[in-house]
Amino acid sequence: MLVAVLVSGISLTNGGAPARADAPLRPDSDPFYAASADLSSARPGAVMKSRQIALFGLPLPVQAWQLLYRTSDSAGRPTANMTTVLIPNVPWRGPGARPLLSYQIAEDSLSTRCAPSYALRGGWPIGLNTLLDAPFMADALRRGWAVVTSDYEGPESRFFDGVTSGRGVLDGIRAAREFAPGDVDATSPLGAYGYSGGAFATLWAAQLQPAYAPELRFAGVTSGGVPTDLPAIAREVDGGMQAGLALLIVHTTVRNTPEAGVAALLNDRGRAMLIEDADACGEELILKYNGARVADFAAVPDLLSHPAFRAATARQELGGTAPIAPMYLYHSTTDGVIPVAGFTALTERYCAQGADVSVIHSALPGHNPAAIGEAFGAMSYLEDRFAGVPVPAGCHAR
Repeated sequence: MLVAVLVSGISLTNGGAPARADAPLRPDSDPFYAASADLSSARPGAVMKSRQIALFGLPLPVQAWQLLYRTSDSAGRPTANMTTVLIPNVPWRGPGARPLLSYQIAEDSLSTRCAPSYALRGGWPIGLNTLLDAPFMADALRRGWAVVTSDYEGPESRFFDGVTSGRGVLDGIRAAREFAPGDVDATSPLGAYGYSGGAFATLWAAQLQPAYAPELRFAGVTSGGVPTDLPAIAREVDGGMQAGLALLIVHTTVRNTPEAGVAALLNDRGRAMLIEDADACGEELILKYNGARVADFAAVPDLLSHPAFRAATARQELGGTAPIAPMYLYHSTTDGVIPVAGFTALTERYCAQGADVSVIHSALPGHNPAAIGEAFGAMSYLEDRFAGVPVPAGCHAR
């Protein structure tokens, strides 16, 4: 259904049969994902390989390429990331070069088989989050914008690693501009969009941009359902239908900051979980651990409040610096996955640092309804920024 939405969103008919019978190789088995050169000698964002693909493995009216590019993780180690660049088969009718939207899909995973690039090439099973984001990417393409969407978690699938994600996004944009398909060039206005896990990567990129990629100036940044206060998120879903997210946060905290010693705070069941689910997608954990409690996997009382756990997650929190780009940020006041209190605190920190931001406290009930209903305002905000409409200075909340 969502693939059909992608097609209809750019006003052309559905394509029919898959472009090829054989399924693509998974990223960890596909030699295209392997760096063929000395990464340390390549500049951030340098394109090392490129290939044209059929989007979702179907003959859709979109030109698509995948680029292997150089970036670096939060420890400063050079890595090879994958990004997918999409160009609609409709002309850009606005002034200047075709806009380029950096769209961050909520990767939310512990394995490259859950990466957006694999799903966008038609990998099966296709990542649920990539399919859920397809209609929103279709809206961007319908407007004539180019889209770049990167596997910002990197080859180690470092979920909720802020610096790794932010650098992955920024270097993916650099790679897309270097490759320069479909009227995209260095003068193309830049935008960024992400919801939930994608919002985390989007805002980390916006925070890092002035120092890490000063040549990339965002015309506008939109994000919703913003993950803040990771222990509070885990506590919110603990024991409920989304309890797998709490355990995903435990997983990624151990992976991203092993020196924090969180693994030592788990019991035998918890340590077995780290091994058993080391390459899981987030949606798989949601299904597997429906109703589970973090306490059942911990050797200490109240793991989510333990100083070691809180210190490790604190490294990943947004808000240390405010982006210089104008922002449109939104969040449901009744979000049952990511508590709105963290969003409010984050926007207050941004405002105190002089950010230009529209803050939307959405009345739409819940995490997923807000993702759908507030997308229209977010896209319109970006359209105005690409058109050069001035932004009111300061913070404006509703």
